Amino acid sequence: MIFLGLFRESVFFAINALVVNKLRTFLSLLGITIGIFAIITVFTIVDSLEQNLRKSVQSLGNDVVFVEKWPWTFGENYPWWKYMNRPEAGYNELDEILRKCNGAQSAAFVTSTQITVKYKSSSIENVTIICASHQYDKVKNFEISTGRYFADIESSAGRPVAIIGDVLAQALFPNQNPLGHSIKINGAKVDVIGVFKKEGESILGGSSDTQILVPINYARSLIDIRSENLNPQIMVRAKAGVSNDDLIDELTGLMRSIRRLKPMAEDDFALNQTSLISNQFDSLFGVIGIAGWIIGGFSILVGGFGIANIMFVSVKERTNIIGIQKSLGAKNYFILLQFLFESVFLSLIGGIIGLLVVYIITLLAGDSFGMEITLSKSNIILGFTISILIGVVSGFVPAYSASQMDPVEAIRAN
Repeated sequence: MIFLGLFRESVFFAINALVVNKLRTFLSLLGITIGIFAIITVFTIVDSLEQNLRKSVQSLGNDVVFVEKWPWTFGENYPWWKYMNRPEAGYNELDEILRKCNGAQSAAFVTSTQITVKYKSSSIENVTIICASHQYDKVKNFEISTGRYFADIESSAGRPVAIIGDVLAQALFPNQNPLGHSIKINGAKVDVIGVFKKEGESILGGSSDTQILVPINYARSLIDIRSENLNPQIMVRAKAGVSNDDLIDELTGLMRSIRRLKPMAEDDFALNQTSLISNQFDSLFGVIGIAGWIIGGFSILVGGFGIANIMFVSVKERTNIIGIQKSLGAKNYFILLQFLFESVFLSLIGGIIGLLVVYIITLLAGDSFGMEITLSKSNIILGFTISILIGVVSGFVPAYSASQMDPVEAIRAN
């Protein structure tokens, strides 16, 4: 009951300070509002960027290993000439992996390039065409909204069939079902048998919304699948219970055997996995997080001085009241907590305003950033926590000075 009474009285005095000294209070709260706005905005954007990046990386498959020419990460002394002379992943190596790799659940040879797609008078340039072997649907995470995936006979015989992205379907076939129609890829007719489910934009690129998938055996008639310009790769998905490290160890020995490398010879291939990218994100966002604290810290510091200033003025204006309260038996801690609660309440008001501004911006600016931006619960809690801490730190010295006043001197003060 004592604390409830203290809180109620502190709220009363805080509201009175807001009403009586509007300009002074506004300027003081503006500092906290700007500080909370700055730091929470930075963390909201960083967290949203990190979530979208990790979501894009996870779409590649956490349990998939990519056999390629180039590694995804390089050391400090990067011998690029060694990688330049490496052979590309070959389609013939896929068969060896499927036959001999015990830890592999499935594998697919994949390559891609840019092409022009036409349907009647409609034409779209620089469309990404993915050319993949039959098990591509087992190693890549995607869904088909309408239609179906390739039949085994269509993949092996190289039939002219394709699955197109949702955005392409809307652009080429407005107000009609694309299934059963034929599109032209570099002048060749290809039947549309499926449409990918809409994914939305991906920060890393590679969204299936703007892609076309065709069987690799059909792609042979369109492009040179061995060209290094097409970045050929073999995607290998691990069996349930097999870790990526175990799969990489097995693939290392298998690829060395396939390419007949001598025991002392260096690997002439790269085995990549999504954790390589994720680890880079950890260090990157760690640095960005520190920068966010520094940027927001200065703003919060200014806001803290503003709250301290208004509390010192509040103590001075209520010196007589403090003297009367102490003469009636009020304890020092009662006076201290009274002003401390008032400081925290004022700081919370500034913090709430800052969080509201951030929330409004996330609603309005999400589309402008090209990614989903959300004010997370953790950042809301962080905003409230910082506001409370600033209120306590900024209000402690004024509250302590008020609690230590001599009641006689306080009553005599003008």
